Amino acid sequence: MVDSIEIEQELAQRKIQIEVVYGLPDRQELLTLLVDEGTLLEQGIIVSGILSVFEEIDLTVNNVGIWNRAAKLTDTLRDLDRIEIYRPLIADPKEVRKRRAEKAKDEGRADKVTGGRVDPRRNKAS
Repeated sequence: MVDSIEIEQELAQRKIQIEVVYGLPDRQELLTLLVDEGTLLEQGIIVSGILSVFEEIDLTVNNVGIWNRAAKLTDTLRDLDRIEIYRPLIADPKEVRKRRAEKAKDEGRADKVTGGRVDPRRNKAS
């Protein structure tokens, strides 16, 4: 008969493989490591040592994800998870698109009413 202490010890000894990735425009790092089953995402990042390689990473500022999906630092890791640490955005994508559309309207490359492309047939019909 197996008692509960032996089961807990067996669970504590199980390892899972994870990857931790972070990239800059000129340098990327991908670390593969084994961690205990039940490890939290934040613990996986800390154990990987990537925080000492990239000192600009601040887990209170940088968002994180697992396989390109947003995740929380308190999420439990599973075997073969890929932890991604994201850099902060330097511009709001919605605002950039809005400015680009306004510029296209001003330059006549976009319809002033709909914002879509100018129909080349419209000018020729007159």
